Amino acid sequence: MGKVKEVIRADDGAVANMGRRMSEFQWDRSTEAGRGGSVDFQGVIDEARESTEHEHNQSIMAAIKQYPKAVGWSVLASTALVMEGYDLVIINGFYAFPTFLQKYGSLQPDGTYQISAAWQSGLSNGAVIGEIIGLMICGIIADRYGYKFTIATALVAVICFIFLTFFAVNIVMLLIGEILCGLPWGVFQTITTAYAAEVTPVALRPYLTTYVNLCWVMGQFIGSGVLRALLVRTDEWGYRIPFALQWMWPIPLLVGIHFAPESPWWLVRKGRLADAEKSLRRLTTKTDTSMDPSKTIAMMIHTNELEKEVSSGTHYMDCLKGTDLRRTEIACMVWMIQTLCGSGLMGYSNQFYVQAGLSEEHSFDMSLGQYALGAIGTIGSWFLMARVGRRSLYLWGLIILNIILLIIGFVGIVPAGNTAAPWVVGSFLLIYTFTYDITVGPVCYCLVAEVSSTRLRSKTIVLARNCYNVVGIFNNIITPRMINPTAWDWGPKAGFFWAGLCFVSVVWTYFRLPEPKGKTYAELDILFERRVSARKFKSTKADPFRGDTLEHRQGSIVRVASQDSDDEKHMDSMNEKLN
Repeated sequence: MGKVKEVIRADDGAVANMGRRMSEFQWDRSTEAGRGGSVDFQGVIDEARESTEHEHNQSIMAAIKQYPKAVGWSVLASTALVMEGYDLVIINGFYAFPTFLQKYGSLQPDGTYQISAAWQSGLSNGAVIGEIIGLMICGIIADRYGYKFTIATALVAVICFIFLTFFAVNIVMLLIGEILCGLPWGVFQTITTAYAAEVTPVALRPYLTTYVNLCWVMGQFIGSGVLRALLVRTDEWGYRIPFALQWMWPIPLLVGIHFAPESPWWLVRKGRLADAEKSLRRLTTKTDTSMDPSKTIAMMIHTNELEKEVSSGTHYMDCLKGTDLRRTEIACMVWMIQTLCGSGLMGYSNQFYVQAGLSEEHSFDMSLGQYALGAIGTIGSWFLMARVGRRSLYLWGLIILNIILLIIGFVGIVPAGNTAAPWVVGSFLLIYTFTYDITVGPVCYCLVAEVSSTRLRSKTIVLARNCYNVVGIFNNIITPRMINPTAWDWGPKAGFFWAGLCFVSVVWTYFRLPEPKGKTYAELDILFERRVSARKFKSTKADPFRGDTLEHRQGSIVRVASQDSDDEKHMDSMNEKLN
C-alpha cells in the first residue's frame, strides 16, 4: 500500500490575522477590459485557490503553449550570465596560455613563463570581490526599482568596464578591470535566477531556472573554444581578442531587456496590481482561454499577504529571522556545495591538464569536450528533475562526484613516468563534469529560486551567491597552489582534499535539503512555517487557504473543524491504521 500523505494547513493565527488585516481590501478591476466592479479579499482567495489547482494540473507542454513569451524573455535575461562563464574560463585558461604568460608572467629558471600562485589567486578573486559588492547592491536596487532597470544598468556598466581589461598594460590594471567587471556580473548572478523564477509557472520553473546554469556552461565552452583557436597566435592579439569578444553580448541584450515585461511578482509586492496583470498578459498567449491572468495575480496577492504574516520585513536581516533563517541556510549551502564538491578543478582544467602531463593543445581540446559535456548534462537534468525531483538528483550527484574525486586522487599516487595516468585523470575529469552538470550544477539554481520566500527572493539569492563567492575565494587561493608546480604541486592528489569536503556535503544534503518539486510558493511557505522535516517535504501536502480550524468565508473568519471532507477523514483513518 502506498504511503498516505500528511496534510498540513496554515497556522490559525496567520489565517485570522490576514483576514482581519485584509478585511477592507478591495481590488478595483473596473478599468480592465471586459471587467467591472471590484473584488474583496475573499474573492482573491477563491481565485487564488483556482489558480493553484490549475498550476498543479498543468503539463509541461501546456505550460509552454500558455507561457511562450515568458520562456523567451526568461531565456533572454539569463543569457547575460554567459559573460561570467566566458570570463571565468579565459582568465583561468590564460594561466596556460603562452602569449598571456609572456606579457603578464615572470621568467622561470627553466626558461618558461609563469604567473605566480599569488597573482593567479588575485586575478581569479578580483572578479569575485567585485561580484560580492555587485550582489549586495543588486539586492537593494532590484527591490526598489525593479528587475528591468537593474539588468539594463548592469549591462551599460559592463560595456564600460571591459575597456579596462582590453587595454590593460600590466597585471595591476588587469586586476582592477576584473574587479570592476565583477560588479555587473554579480548583478547577473542574482537577477537572472530571480526573474526566471517569477515569470514562469510551477511546471516550467525547474527548466528556466536551470537554464541559467546552461548559460554559464555555454560561456565556458565559447571561452575555451576562443582560446583554443588563438593558440596559434604569438602576438598580443592572442589574449586581447578574447577580451574584445565580451562586447558582443551586452548591446543586443540591452535592446532586448528594454522591451521585456517587468516581473509581475515585483509589481504585486509594490501594490501595482493593474500593471502586474498587464505584465502577466505580455508573458502569456492571448489565444489560450484555459487560464485567467487575474486569477494568477490573485494567487500572487494571497502568497504575498501570507508571507507578510510569517515575516513582514524585506531587508537583509529579515533573511536571518524566523522561518526565513532555515530557507536562507538551505539556499546558501546548496550554492556553497557547488564549490565544496570540488568543481573548482573544472575552472582550472587547462592548467590542471598541463600539469598532469598533457600538451597545451590537448589540454584545450579536453576542456572543449569538458564544457560540451557540461551543456549536454544540463539539458539531461531537465528530464531527470521531472522524474526524480531536486533532492534525489542533488544527493546522488554528490555521492557519484565523491567517488570520482577519490579515483582522481588515487591516480595521482601513480609514479610520474606513467604515460597513461594523465589521460586517466583527464577522462575522469570529463566524467566529473558531466555528472556535475546533470545534477549539482543546474539543480542548485532551481533550489535557490524555490526555497526562498517571494518577498525576500532577491536578497536570499544575494546572500546565497555571496556565500558561494566567499567559498570561491577560498577555492581560488588554494587550488592554484595545489596545481602550480612552483607552489604545493599536488596535481591529481588534490582529489583527496575535495573528496573529503564533498562527503561532508553529502551528509548535510541528506538531513537538511527538502524537495520543493511541484509545489507553489504559498505551499512552500506553509511547509517552512510548520517546520516540516526536509525528508518529509515530498510526502506532505500543504493547504495555504485555511488554518487548522479556521477558514475565510465571505470576508470573515469561521470555524471548519467539523467540515473536513470525506477524503481527509478517510486519510486520517488510514494513517491511524498504518500507525
